[in-house]
Order: sequence, then structure tokens, then C-alpha cells
Amino acid sequence: MASRHTRATERDRSRRVLSQNFLADPAAIARLVDAARPGPDRLLLEVGAGRGQLTRPLAALCRHLTAYEVDPATGAELARVCAALPNVTHRQVDFLTVTPPPEEFDVVGNIPWSLTSAVVRWCLAAPGLRVATLLTQLEYARRRSGDYGRWTRLTVLTWPEFGWRLAGRVPRTAFRPVPRVDAGILRVQRRPEPLLAASALPAYRRMVEIGFDGVGGSLAASLARHYPRARLSAALRATRLDPATPVGHVWPEQWLVLFRLLHAR
Repeated sequence: MASRHTRATERDRSRRVLSQNFLADPAAIARLVDAARPGPDRLLLEVGAGRGQLTRPLAALCRHLTAYEVDPATGAELARVCAALPNVTHRQVDFLTVTPPPEEFDVVGNIPWSLTSAVVRWCLAAPGLRVATLLTQLEYARRRSGDYGRWTRLTVLTWPEFGWRLAGRVPRTAFRPVPRVDAGILRVQRRPEPLLAASALPAYRRMVEIGFDGVGGSLAASLARHYPRARLSAALRATRLDPATPVGHVWPEQWLVLFRLLHAR
């Protein structure tokens, strides 16, 4: 029979492998639930449900909730929580292997931080996703939402279809075990109507890739290899962009204006 110390060691090792840090502060739980704001008619998917700390309050706000947790160490406890909630389904499976529902849905979760990029990619690729509210490392949430005054390639690429926002911060002391860094609540919301026509999106994405993959350290230097210089200079002036502006400092809204000017017929 395994000793208590052995069981604790196995549990701690599992937490490290799965990047598990459970929310233990009621105020932090309430903050994340409030940021998610699921509607009463909404299908909700919870990623990394753990022991159900978020499951109970989220279930009270939505039509149906599916709670995903891959770790069998917490699966039994989560199953008991879900069994007492009539509108909740428990699935002990890797969320990243799941086929998105055909209907509209939201995603919320205190996700494993080592899988943040993979979970975000899953959400962006799901046609029915309305909004994802994810607890991530604060650094990640700030970078993706432009909180540093700089913008990442992924944010700019998806901006016509998705808004990215830092919806709050959670101190590291709200978790058990306590991680090394604070967390951020990242809200990624599909726009009711894209900011560009669907037919224009491939060309927009190509322009953004050119800008971020270019040389010379500035957006102008990157785009000058693919667009007539006179037209590019006029577009930069109209957008109030200094040609020396580093690519990461160009706002998503400025990318959209540049695209419309450079691709105007």
C-alpha cells in the first residue's frame, strides 16, 4: 500500500508535468467567472477543470457546461462535482483532441500554462467559438493583448476576426501550488462581423506575414520588397506611420488601414 508521502510525491510530479496550478482564492475564482460572463443560453467548455473550483460557479450561469480534465488524479473528485450538477458533463480526455461542437460555444479555463499556445490555436480554429476567457501567464496575456504597447504576429493576423483583451490580473498567491509568476485573464472574442471581407483575409494575412518576416527592422523595409515604393510611402503617410517604426509597434488598426490603401483597386 502506497504511503501518504508517496502519494503526495506522485501528485506533485503530475502537477509539474501537466503545469497544474489550482485556483484556491475565492476572489480570484469570482474574478475569472465574472470576466467570462457566459450567457444563460450558452454552451460552455471548461478546459483544465481540475477539481471543479470553477465548474460550480460557471454551471450556475450557462445552459450546459462540458468540463474537460485529462489528469486521472483529479478526475474522480471532478466527476463527483459534475454528478451533482444536472447541466454539466464531465469528460476525462485531452481537450486538444476534441472536435469543436457544431453550435456556438464559449471556452473558459485555468489552463495548463505549458499548453497555452496550443489551447489558443484550438480556439482560434474552431468555427463555433464565440469567446475564450483563459487564465494564462501574465506575460503571455500582456503580449497578446498589446498591453506593452507592442503587438505580436498572432494578434495582428487574427485582428480582423478576433479582439484580444487583458481582462484582469491574478496574483501568484491565488494558486496552489504557488507558481513563480502572476497570471492574466486573457479574453479572445470573435467579432460579430469581421473587419475585412472574407475574400480579403488571405491577402491581409500574406501582408502581415511579409511585415513580420521581413528585414531591416521596420515595417516599411519589410513591405518595400513587395509593394511599389511610391504607393507604400503614400500609405505610410496616410496612416501617420514613421517609416522607421518597428513592426511590433504598429497597431492592428494601422495594419488594416495599410492593407486597404495598398490593396485598393
